[in-house]
Amino acid sequence: MGDMEATLVIGAGIAGMQAALDIADAGFKAYLVEKEPSIGGRMAQLDETFPTLDCSSCILTPQMVSVGGHPNIELFTYSEVVEVDGSAGQFKVKVRKKPRYIDVDKCTGCGICAENCRLKDRIDSEFNVAMGRRGAAYMPFPQAVPLKYTIDGEHCLMIQRGKCGKSPPCRDACPAEAIDFKQAEEIVELEVVAIIVATGFDPFDAQLKPEYGYGVYEDVITGLQFERLSSASGPTFGEIKLDERPIKDVVFIQCVGSRDRTLGNPYCSRVCCMYTAKQAHLVREKLPEARVTVFYTDMRAFGKGFEEFYDRVREERVLYRRGNPSEIYRRGDRLVVRAEDTLLAKPIEMEADLVVLAIGLVPREDADDVTGLLHLSRSGDGFFMESHPKLRPTETEVEGIFLAGCCQGPKDIPDAVAQAKATASSAIVMMSQPKDKPAADQE
Repeated sequence: MGDMEATLVIGAGIAGMQAALDIADAGFKAYLVEKEPSIGGRMAQLDETFPTLDCSSCILTPQMVSVGGHPNIELFTYSEVVEVDGSAGQFKVKVRKKPRYIDVDKCTGCGICAENCRLKDRIDSEFNVAMGRRGAAYMPFPQAVPLKYTIDGEHCLMIQRGKCGKSPPCRDACPAEAIDFKQAEEIVELEVVAIIVATGFDPFDAQLKPEYGYGVYEDVITGLQFERLSSASGPTFGEIKLDERPIKDVVFIQCVGSRDRTLGNPYCSRVCCMYTAKQAHLVREKLPEARVTVFYTDMRAFGKGFEEFYDRVREERVLYRRGNPSEIYRRGDRLVVRAEDTLLAKPIEMEADLVVLAIGLVPREDADDVTGLLHLSRSGDGFFMESHPKLRPTETEVEGIFLAGCCQGPKDIPDAVAQAKATASSAIVMMSQPKDKPAADQE
């Protein structure tokens, strides 16, 4: 495989994985770089997917396993692209592999290090969106690929301050002797023909809407946190609960961080209407006696099967009220949502035990770094700009660099996968071109 033409894929969510698999299945090499310890991206955090209610993990995990075992895919997890030189057909790339402080060749994924970590259950879990906790030695989630543990260098007492004692319990307990606190970062140099950017999105920070009390009231959570509550692999093993109090009234609020010019996010995030409908259905399924209300601005059910799913949810005793809530406050041990019903043209107050904010999709916080690294342009919404919105929706203005998934703009899973397959096709075309040959001597 040394002489095999290759493409670099940055980001190993569903879009990046699909692009890498298509390239690899075509007989070419794909270097897949992911910042997190495991591939899977945001889709790995979801419970079910709309409108078919397929289990997210049931779709994603086989893809992850295929990526991890494909001979034509070289996986760089817990790694970042730090330098890109050259041009289309001959990009020279440097990738920084961050130290895991665990030898992945020796690690068996047994979890004994995590059980013996002095910080066990004391660090907010990023995968569970702070709804659960982990230690400094951890695996992001049970289906992770690679199925190896990582020691979080930013929190580990031994790495940060050497205060874990002369004999750290995680290292002493590891039967495979896989823990190595002397590991250092490594720079790997690659040569690729094309680059696919699939860096994804960040969920909107709901604390930027302080009137909703997110971060103040524990009963106000985001849609992504709801996914972790509802998931069987989540902190409550699929039970929708925050404490032992019964949940009788659930209120969903849509367009939190979307279609909001005061925040600089005037765009629609495209997935919030439908994931709220899905979550309302899950509440009805798991808490059949609960009263479920959705406050919406406008319903946008544009995709295949979306309108039918929305109709189905309304028939499941889910009340949709058109209105934009202005405030959430506590009255006794319950929350009160104050809003205006714009169809009835009157103010209302509604008590709730749980409020779920349908947060939108925003550009990743490291988008500026990627922009500078690859010399990309960004559109007014902050996402990476395509070369032409109609004719070249996956190409950038830099020849040989392509966009896949939500880094180009908010979209659902099928659209992200379709775009990924398109970028893979473009990269395959470039890699299939015959190399330039010297011109024949003129007579």
